[in-house]
Formats: sequence, structure tokens, C-alpha cells
Amino acid sequence: MWTLARRALLLAGVLLAATTAPAAAQVQLIIPWPAGGGTDIIGRLIQPVFAEQLGNPVIIRNVGGATGTIGTSEVVRARPDGSTLLLTSMAAVAIQPSFLARPPYRADQLAPICMVAQAPAVLMTPKATGIRTIADIVERARAAGGQMPYASGGVGGLGHLAMTGLTRALGIQMTHIPYRGSGDAMLAMLAGTVPLLTAEANLVHQYGLHAVAVFGEERLPEYPDTPTAREQGVDLVFPLWTGMWAPAGTPEAVLDRIDAACARTLRTPSVVEGMTRAAHPIRYLNRHEFGEFVRQEVVKYAELIEKTGLRQAE
Repeated sequence: MWTLARRALLLAGVLLAATTAPAAAQVQLIIPWPAGGGTDIIGRLIQPVFAEQLGNPVIIRNVGGATGTIGTSEVVRARPDGSTLLLTSMAAVAIQPSFLARPPYRADQLAPICMVAQAPAVLMTPKATGIRTIADIVERARAAGGQMPYASGGVGGLGHLAMTGLTRALGIQMTHIPYRGSGDAMLAMLAGTVPLLTAEANLVHQYGLHAVAVFGEERLPEYPDTPTAREQGVDLVFPLWTGMWAPAGTPEAVLDRIDAACARTLRTPSVVEGMTRAAHPIRYLNRHEFGEFVRQEVVKYAELIEKTGLRQAE
């Protein structure tokens, strides 16, 4: 009798402990771009598996605006305890601190965790425009007397930088129309407001567009008939990469744990399949490799902005 009673008390204690134990802390993954763009697609592809591997609920928040700097600033200001993370394409970290006249943060105020994906930027257009090559763009731009518009995901973003490089290399003028992210820019293109956008390759298939040029070293397997910019006489290469960061000062052990979860996530077959299907080639770099890569990218784009005079006016 005593044994049964004792077992019942022990069982009650276990149940009470289970109901009162604190839940795993929620992690906020901030994507500093509106929903529907390339980074948002990547975030939602990896979110369920990343949460499982991390052992914490992961909630995505889209905090778009100002070419990724609003959401990125929020992460920079967050407590460095691993509860707030940043997932972004490269412009917000590698370009904006050098482009802006008064940047709200420096790249070294973020702690790199892992690279998630990398692919060259692609110049695209709706099929109905009839634009098929860079030569077509030159002809249209000259006929329009510099009034031909192109879209970008934000002032000082990679799309803006790529098109600035393209127009200068070709000796033409075009009108830049920035949007709050590639998702918003895509909506404007589909509405017929602008005919050109340089952004993530996956948008071509997703929205039934025509890929005009690949800003890469070689053609993309998913677009074997689309020549590179180099093949069309313009020596421009612009890799578009996406990575994860935490606020600077986050403990090393916490960064290691998140990095390990990122690595396992990117090896998971369902994630590999989803990223492949969405035309976001996985490229994993651990936090030390990624940190060095980011430092080099920051220097590269700072020099490019200085050389081209693209820096935002005071």
C-alpha cells in the first residue's frame, strides 16, 4: 500500500514539474525586407527545421524599409543573448554602412553566424517587354533619352549597384526607381510600372519572367540559355548572398550553438530540396569562415562605392 502511494506521489511530482517547467525561449528571426522577396522565401524554407535543430521556437518578423537598415538596426540594438537573430541578403550589412551618409550601424556591430545561400544576381524583365539582351536595353534606353526606368529593392542595394555599374559600362542613362525590397519591386514590374530588375534568380521562374543576363562567372544551370553579362560584353560580377547574424557581444557558446543548428538545417534533405526547387543554392560557411568573408565583402563594396561616387549625398 505504501509503495503504491509513494509511486502516486512521485508521478504527481513529475507531472507538476512538467507543467511548471519553463518553455524553451522563443527566438525572433528578423528579416529586414518585406514578405515575398528572396530572403523572406529562404527564411520560411529553413524556419521549421532550424527551430527543430535549435530546440527553440523560431518566429519570423519582417521589418522592411530603408534597404534593410530598419530591421538590421533593430537587431544591432537587441540584447546579445541569442534571442534575436538577423537573416538578410548582403546589402544591409556589406553595402549600406558604406553607402549611407549617416549609417545607423557598422558591420562589426553584428556577429556573423553562418552563410546560408549564394548565387549571382540576375537581370530580369517581364516577357511582354520584348527585351531579350543587354543590347536591347541599350537600344531602348537611348531611344527613351535616359527616361527608361529600372527597379531595385532599395537605394544602395545590390540591384542598384549592379544597374549603376551596367549603365556606366554601356554609356547610357536610365531612371532608378527604388522599392522596399525585391518583392515590392516585382509587384511593380508585373503591374507594368518598370521593365527591369536585378535580383535573386528564383524570381524569374516564380513570376514567369525572362532572364536577360547573369551577373556571375558562368551561366546558371537553371538558366542554361541565359548568357552572363561578360558574354554580352560587360565585365560585371555581382554575387548575391544571404546569411545569419546576432548582435555583437553575443557569447561565443551561444554563437557556436546557433551555427551548429544552421549547419544541420542546411544538410537536412527537405531543406536542400526546398532551396533547390526555389533556385536558392545553399552555400554554408561556418561563423569563422563567414566572418572573414563578410569583412572582405565590406571592404570590396566600400572601395566600389568610393570609386563610383555612389555614396548617398549628405
